[in-house]
Amino acid sequence: MIVGDPESFAIESAITMAIADTSQRALGFFIVHIRGSVFGVRTPDASMLACSFDEVKRRLDGRGTHRMPNLSGIDAPLVAEAVLDAIYGNSGRSSYFGMTSSEFTDAIYGNRLIWAPDGDEAFDDGSHILQFDVEDRVRLLAFRNLDCRTDAINSLREAWIEGDAFYRVLADWSALFAEEWTGTLREANTTGPH
Repeated sequence: MIVGDPESFAIESAITMAIADTSQRALGFFIVHIRGSVFGVRTPDASMLACSFDEVKRRLDGRGTHRMPNLSGIDAPLVAEAVLDAIYGNSGRSSYFGMTSSEFTDAIYGNRLIWAPDGDEAFDDGSHILQFDVEDRVRLLAFRNLDCRTDAINSLREAWIEGDAFYRVLADWSALFAEEWTGTLREANTTGPH
């Protein structure tokens, strides 16, 4: 199932096996398309999908709160590099757009700017997706944390999307996934062993 436009922004998922336990929900894959690039692992057994589903629900519930105004005008490669440095690096960098490393990471996590990785193995390809709510639009930055910093920056994709359109994709995918999950469970219960 795919919701949205892969050339701009879309969510794609597939359920290989539905699981009644909501802490797991299903085995399958969850990927995000941003400007024609795929972020996430697309294999039938990539991940349990509960974290990805729950994170989409949290993003919907937190609409408008994923803010860091001092980054909204900063070039995408500089933001991506700063996030990688602050979270993973030992660059010795002392300032992140006027903030210390701890202030910067606190703001990133406190405003839930990191959509992916989301806790599932869905993004074991090194994908990172940042979401910024900027007035009535959403800015997405997606890249892969690769061994070489240059390769990570070269993987970077940026999309500016109208807020209503972005959140509609999340809401539509969430509803369709829930419907597919319950339908797959129901089918398994009626065709399974009695």
